[in-house]
Amino acid sequence: MDRSGGRARHSGDLIASLSGRSPARNLHSDVLWELGLAIVSGTYEQGAILPSDSELLERFGVSRTVLREALKTLAAKGLIEARARIGTRVLPRNRWNLFDADVLAWFFELGPDVSFLRSLAEVRIGIEIEAAALAAERCGAEQAAELIGWVDRMAEAETPADFARHDLEFHRAVAEASGNPFMASISALVEMALTAAFTISSPVSDPEALAVTVGVHRRIAEAIRDGDPAEARLAMRDAISQGFDRAAGRMEAKDL
Repeated sequence: MDRSGGRARHSGDLIASLSGRSPARNLHSDVLWELGLAIVSGTYEQGAILPSDSELLERFGVSRTVLREALKTLAAKGLIEARARIGTRVLPRNRWNLFDADVLAWFFELGPDVSFLRSLAEVRIGIEIEAAALAAERCGAEQAAELIGWVDRMAEAETPADFARHDLEFHRAVAEASGNPFMASISALVEMALTAAFTISSPVSDPEALAVTVGVHRRIAEAIRDGDPAEARLAMRDAISQGFDRAAGRMEAKDL
């Protein structure tokens, strides 16, 4: 297993970096990543029994405690289930916690397709437009000013990574301003969607696309500041749809 230093080893590290977290660096995280990716990729198919503990211990070269903790984590995410005298079975995909940051990262590591991005956008539209509307009804002047500030930083970003970080902080601030703690529960999904957009097609390299993206986020911020939930809802829908269209368009162009 790769124990390399500061650079991003995989999608999980990249997502953590963009969201301001320190990537995990330990044996548990390495085993967890490899087993989770193997399950999501279908190397271990749904319904299949994982190799025995002794086989996995030999493969990873870790202690039994490290392996068991990794398996417990996978079970908590809904990917596997241990059964006495049977073994550890891979659960059906409809049991997986698709809102979990690691599960999303494993899907992303395989290479997001247009269908995956569309599903992310649809869930975001279903939740984030209401977060924006609630923010317009509930946020105070300080929170509104913070939103405008993040939009200004997006406009001034010089690198795709900086733009993605500011974009993510903007959406986190909208969720916070909604006053509903459950809105923040989809942060992993938003991180994944914005990371996908960042890696596939960042607007920073296209002045026209950057102006459009910043403009629609400014619409959201100003609607929230002005207490206009209908416009906040509409602008958020436009922002998510535009981000999906840009990334999907780039992916489809590469396939031609």
